[in-house]
Amino acid sequence: MMYPLVQDLAADNIPVAVTCRVLGFSKQAFYKWQANPVTQRDWDDAHLINTALDIHHDDPEFGYRFITDELAAAGVKASRNRVNRLCTQQRIWSVHSRKRGTGRRPGPPVHDDLVRREFTAEAPNNLWLTDITEHPTAEGKLYLCAIKDACTKRIVGYSIDARMTSQLAVDALTNALALRGGTGGIVHSDRGSQFRSHAYVAALRDAQLLGSMGRVGTCADNAAMESFFALLQENVLNRRRWTTRAELRLAIVTWIETTYHRRRRQDALGRLTPIEFETLTHAAHAA
Repeated sequence: MMYPLVQDLAADNIPVAVTCRVLGFSKQAFYKWQANPVTQRDWDDAHLINTALDIHHDDPEFGYRFITDELAAAGVKASRNRVNRLCTQQRIWSVHSRKRGTGRRPGPPVHDDLVRREFTAEAPNNLWLTDITEHPTAEGKLYLCAIKDACTKRIVGYSIDARMTSQLAVDALTNALALRGGTGGIVHSDRGSQFRSHAYVAALRDAQLLGSMGRVGTCADNAAMESFFALLQENVLNRRRWTTRAELRLAIVTWIETTYHRRRRQDALGRLTPIEFETLTHAAHAA
């Protein structure tokens, strides 16, 4: 916008009429701007950008499409094209975006690695491991965030949704806390944006849990969860093509609660199931 230049030159005693003529617009247009230099549209864009930044701050996974949906949920009306334009101007892109050769990688850890690949614990609730997996259906992808107790191997909390947001991880943690209560233990994850989000970090802090994070792109730093997801994939996800998210959700929950918890015996648990081992462990600690 050239109007501020006209104003600056006028302060140096260069006539407004001359500057406007050289720059190719009328004096009336300049004086109209001078009377109201910040338009309502500018104000609206600024408020929209601030809200979009807050949404993206909590969920770096979100690109402009998801941000548009969240803006609507927050009562901010804006077209997808407008949100795209403003997000592009402010470089608000999904962490998965590869636009303009930015070469984005997972962000820095928000917690130290307190586990260092020692995925065992002497007692329940001392160490929880968490991760997210996905699988396609005819309706679109379905995402599962699961939390596993490193001692009993039980899945102590999980959340399933059509969108992979920080709320998915927060809901899984909430589910685990409802089952186990506050523990004061460690929760280990990778550096996914959901686990680095402010919402998730705040949930850990409120529950007085210690966060822990492995290295970027190293599956060995969360191998215990990778092995659980491999079992899930072999026994449920890849057994057939799934038509709806609802039927896949039901299949996942059924397999976790019946087969994995109550029927699958594990060498690490002395050929007991997670529920059997947990029952014996609680009895031993109570004695």
